[in-house]
Amino acid sequence: MSTEHFEKLQRIYLKANINTQNFDTTECKIEARKSTISLTIFEKYFHALGAIHGSVYFKLLDDSAFFAINSIVKKVFVLTTSFNTNIVRPVSSGEITAIGKVRFVSKNLFIAESTLFNEDGKEIVFGTGHFAKSKVELTKEIGYE
Repeated sequence: MSTEHFEKLQRIYLKANINTQNFDTTECKIEARKSTISLTIFEKYFHALGAIHGSVYFKLLDDSAFFAINSIVKKVFVLTTSFNTNIVRPVSSGEITAIGKVRFVSKNLFIAESTLFNEDGKEIVFGTGHFAKSKVELTKEIGYE
């Protein structure tokens, strides 16, 4: 797998509207079978109790698992078909990092795991997702350039 493919996937991620307008991503690194995404925590991500809302945890887990899978799928975008999230401890400051890794590959099913760590390296959330190939080709029109 070429680093060019990984760099194009990184650009798709970083240029997505949800990331440029709503999230403060500090790192997106895609490698073969692995993806790392980091985010600086701000109060805009908090629920009423002053910690990150579960939707932010889910987004980072899903994104890192998704791009770990798409690192090995070179022609089309993949789709998340299901994702299970397990919150271990809350976090409300610093930077968090999600690391996604490919666990299983078959013709029609891909499974990835992702773990979210706080800036001290403590696990705060983990999850697994199932993914499938879509019919959406990786092209310039969707930012794959």
